[in-house]
Amino acid sequence: MNTDHDDRANLEPCVVGVDYGTLSGRAVVVRVRDGAELGTAEHPYAHAVLDRELPDGTGLPPDWALQVPADYIDVLRIAVPEALARAGVRPEQVIGIGTDFTACTVLPVLADGTPLCELPGLEGRPHAYVKLWRHHAAQAQADRITALAAERKEPWLARYGGKISSEWEFAKALQLLEEDPELYALTDRWLEAADWIVWRLCGTYVRNACTAGYKGQLQDGAYPSREYSAALNPGFADFVTAKLEHPIGQLGDLAGRLTAEAAAWTGLPEGIAVCVGNVDAHVTAPAATAVEPGRMVAIMGTSTCHVMSSDQWAEVPGMCGVVDGGILPGLWGYEAGQSGVGDIFGWFVRTGFPASYAEEAAALGRDAHEHLTALAAGQRVGEHGLIALDWQSGNRSVLVDHDLSGVMVGLTLSTRPEDVYRALLEATAFGTRTIIEAFEAAGVPVEELIIAGGLTKNALLMQIYADVTRKPLGVIDSAQGPALGAAMHAAVAAGAYPDIRAAARTMGKARPAVYLPDPERAAAYDRLYAEYRLLHDYFGRGANEVMHRLRRIRVEVSA
Repeated sequence: MNTDHDDRANLEPCVVGVDYGTLSGRAVVVRVRDGAELGTAEHPYAHAVLDRELPDGTGLPPDWALQVPADYIDVLRIAVPEALARAGVRPEQVIGIGTDFTACTVLPVLADGTPLCELPGLEGRPHAYVKLWRHHAAQAQADRITALAAERKEPWLARYGGKISSEWEFAKALQLLEEDPELYALTDRWLEAADWIVWRLCGTYVRNACTAGYKGQLQDGAYPSREYSAALNPGFADFVTAKLEHPIGQLGDLAGRLTAEAAAWTGLPEGIAVCVGNVDAHVTAPAATAVEPGRMVAIMGTSTCHVMSSDQWAEVPGMCGVVDGGILPGLWGYEAGQSGVGDIFGWFVRTGFPASYAEEAAALGRDAHEHLTALAAGQRVGEHGLIALDWQSGNRSVLVDHDLSGVMVGLTLSTRPEDVYRALLEATAFGTRTIIEAFEAAGVPVEELIIAGGLTKNALLMQIYADVTRKPLGVIDSAQGPALGAAMHAAVAAGAYPDIRAAARTMGKARPAVYLPDPERAAAYDRLYAEYRLLHDYFGRGANEVMHRLRRIRVEVSA
C-alpha cells in the first residue's frame, strides 16, 4: 500500500482511468482535487498481439495483427482492484471511471455486444477477432477507398489529408466483407474497442466522437454516402446504416452508470459515472495541459501519435484527420502519426543485439536499450555514417502507405550495433520533423512539442528530437498520461469539473522546455535530414516502387 501521500487524501473524491495499450492495460487512481496519481497497476494481455497464429494454432498471413477481447476484461478484473489497493483509496471514494484505447482497434459483434470470436465454432476464423490498430492487411481496400473518393470528389477526403488509411474502420470492414462474407453478414455492429469496453462497463453502447471522426470518416454529421459504399462493393452499400451508424457521445460526456457486473469486476461502486470512450493519444492532450492552439503532443510508445488543436482549419497533406472538437471543444483537432517507433527499437534489440553486448550490459546493470543508448550517446551527430527510413511498420503520415518498409543506408563492415540503434532513433525524429513541416507548410503553426509516453525516459532520444525538430520539448509530468487523461474526462462526466479545460488547469501535468535544441547539433542534423528526405521521396512518392514489389512477392510466397 502506498503510504507516501497523507491520509486526508484518502477521504477525498477520486476517479479511475484505464489506458488500453498495444500489449497491456494500465489503471490509475487519481485524486480529483489536484490530479495526484495515488496508485497505478498494469496487466499484460494474456494473448498479447496475434500476428502469426490464432490461439487454436490457425496461421495468419503477413500484416495481420489481432487481439482477444477477453484480455481487455481481465484488465478490469486485475489492474483496477490492484491500483485501488495500492492507492489506499476506499471504493466509495471513487466517483467515476474513464477509459481510452488504441485506435483504430475494431471488432465485429452481435447485437448484444458479444464478439464473434467468442461464439462456438468461430475460434479458428481470423476475421472474428479484434483487428488491432496495426493490422495493415487491408491496404488494398484502403487504396480503393481513396481512389474512389478522389474520383467522385468526395468532400470528406480532404479532411484526411487526401488518403484513407488501412488502419481505419472502412478499410478493415471492407476486408471482412470481401474475405469472409459469412462473418460480415453475421456482424450486427462494427465498433471500436474504445466503445465496446464502455458498453461492457455501463451496459449502453455509445459511439465516441473521437474515433467516429478520425477513424470512421464522420464529418459534419455524416458518414460517406450509401452510393459511395455501394460503388466500393455492392454488398457494402448498407455498411453505415446496418453496422456502423449509432448515436454519438461527446468527449467527457456521461455514457452511463457502472453496472453490477462491472462493479464486481473492478471492485468499484455500482452506479458511478462511466465516461464516453476516447483514444489514447487524444485523451493525453489535456493531461499534458495542451489546451491551447500550437502545442503539439507526441505520444511515443510502440508507435507515435501526434495530436494538436488549432483555431483554424487547413488541408494538411497526409494527416490522419482533422475533426471539429475531436480533441477539445471549440477547436479543430488534428492527428498525424508514425506507425512504428518503439516497435522499431524493440525489433532491433530482438534481432541485432549480440551476445557479447548482452554480457557487457548485464555486467553494468543495464538492459539492452539502456546499453545501446549509453554507447550511442557518446557519438557526434553523423559519426556513424548512416541514414535510415522509419518504415518497418509502414508509413502513417505523411505518405499513408503501410506497404512501405524500412531502409538503412551506409552500412559497412565497421558498423556497430550502437550505430544502427542511434540511426533508428534519429530516423523516427526525422519522421516527426516531416510531419511538423507538413503542418507548418499548410499554415498550421507548431510552437512547442510536448512528449508523452514510455519513451520519455530516454534522455538521448528526447534531445535528438529537440535538435532535429528545432523545437523546445516539454515532457508530460506523468508516467501514465493516457490513463490520467481518461481519469480527467471521468471527473468531467461525474460533474466534478464543468469541462475538460477546467480539469486540465488543476489535474494536468507537464514540464515545459525540458529539452532545448542545440544550434550546432541542429545544423548537423539539417544535413542528415536532407538525405532522409531524398530517400523518403524516392521510395515513398513513386520514383522507385521496389518496396511494393517486394511486398507483393512476399504475399505470393506466403500464400
